[in-house]
Amino acid sequence: MICVSIGRSRHKHLLAEYHELVKRGAQLVELRLDYVASRLNLQRLLNDRPCPVVITCRREQDGGKFSGSEEQRQRILREAIALQTEYVDLEDDIAGDIPRYGKTKRIISYHNFRHTPDDLEEIYTRLAALDADVVKITTMGQNPHDNVRMLEMVKRAELPTVGMCMGDIGTPSRILMARYGAPFTYATFHHERALAPGQLAFDQMTEIYRYDSIDADTQVYGVIADPIAHSLSPHIHNAALAACGLNAVYVPFRVPVDSLGQFIEDVPRHGIHGLSVTIPHKEAVANYVTKVTRDVKGIKAANTMVFRDGEVLGCNTDCEAAMSSLEEAMDGQTPLADKRVLLLGAGGVSRAIMFGLKQRGARTIIASRTRDRADKLAKEFDAKAVEWNARHTVPADVLINGTPIGMHPNVDETPFNKSYLKPSMVVFDTVYNPESTLLIKEARSHGCRTVTGVEMFVKQAGMQFHLFTGIEPPLDVMRDTLKRVTGPVKY
Repeated sequence: MICVSIGRSRHKHLLAEYHELVKRGAQLVELRLDYVASRLNLQRLLNDRPCPVVITCRREQDGGKFSGSEEQRQRILREAIALQTEYVDLEDDIAGDIPRYGKTKRIISYHNFRHTPDDLEEIYTRLAALDADVVKITTMGQNPHDNVRMLEMVKRAELPTVGMCMGDIGTPSRILMARYGAPFTYATFHHERALAPGQLAFDQMTEIYRYDSIDADTQVYGVIADPIAHSLSPHIHNAALAACGLNAVYVPFRVPVDSLGQFIEDVPRHGIHGLSVTIPHKEAVANYVTKVTRDVKGIKAANTMVFRDGEVLGCNTDCEAAMSSLEEAMDGQTPLADKRVLLLGAGGVSRAIMFGLKQRGARTIIASRTRDRADKLAKEFDAKAVEWNARHTVPADVLINGTPIGMHPNVDETPFNKSYLKPSMVVFDTVYNPESTLLIKEARSHGCRTVTGVEMFVKQAGMQFHLFTGIEPPLDVMRDTLKRVTGPVKY
């Protein structure tokens, strides 16, 4: 179950969102009374309520907004109990001063906005002893290992316990709590109005992660990156898992570089079966695999890890996805052998593409804004490099953009001047958000055959899905989902 937190300054807005949430399927709502700016009328808020509520009035020191006296705050909490609200949230230092009354259940809570303490078990024991019906422990996640410690504490707890880490590092603890037996997790009404760092919206928890279907048997997949918030992989992988009826969830894990080794060590404790790998970990994960595919050996980077039967398989689906997308645009009949290819950029995606081009005998020239990187990549794959400013002088049959130029929100930028585009060229832009980049639009207007980043992204994700599950991926579902989440915002 998901407890959805609402914090509004006016009663009518609080009630409007409360009723709207119930229409959307919410079964438990937290009313954050510390956000109410006008004179509080608790009877009005609790009369004829459409679903159970948690009454919370949080002090500033615990991340709340209540500015009155502590006596006033505790009076509000006692009134909520007297009115027989379903739950009341009491901080650990005041729980002993507010006795149980009637049927109201007591959530005894602890908050730490600095870090996740080492003594989680001792904190749980102390809170549980305060006549708790539910124990709630909320801390700031400083590294991914904090999620493991928190969730395992939830699993061992004798009383119903909600335990979560805040911040984007702590997001997995919010999504996976049901897998460890928590009675509920917390979400917010709208993703732009989070009431705690890292809090997801109710719609995200239900539509992307299908939280209420997660249980102890749910298999876990995910993506590791730093930063992670921009990743669209959870959207398309979770849509594919749902379409195939699998009891599985795909989770975003923010993993800083210095935490990678510990995170991989924690993989079995999370029950993770497969990971997508992106910046900055594609090369470093090679230190943690026991087997690799031919592509990984050639590219020297992996974008996929599969954990099975005690082995860790490293794979790279970027190369095959890029080559497949490019060859389809060339009707699958025109070989890349001896084709003149201008590759823009010398980063991770360019490395994967460079490997595929070399395998197919293309004559590739690399241009990067950082000449040293272009020279290094060209030398490694027996290609040529030119200065970035000389890219327009290179005669090319195929133009490939492997840079982020043109990516949202910089949609008015292009890595290649339209004056140098020719109708005979095939233009491939690996940027997928937006799909129709300025480069793609201008290439189409010049009569070029084009390949968008959406096709490559969906293909590489589909290959990952098959590696993870052994099931043929629902590519149409994945493609439609990606286009929907990267499409124009509708108001």
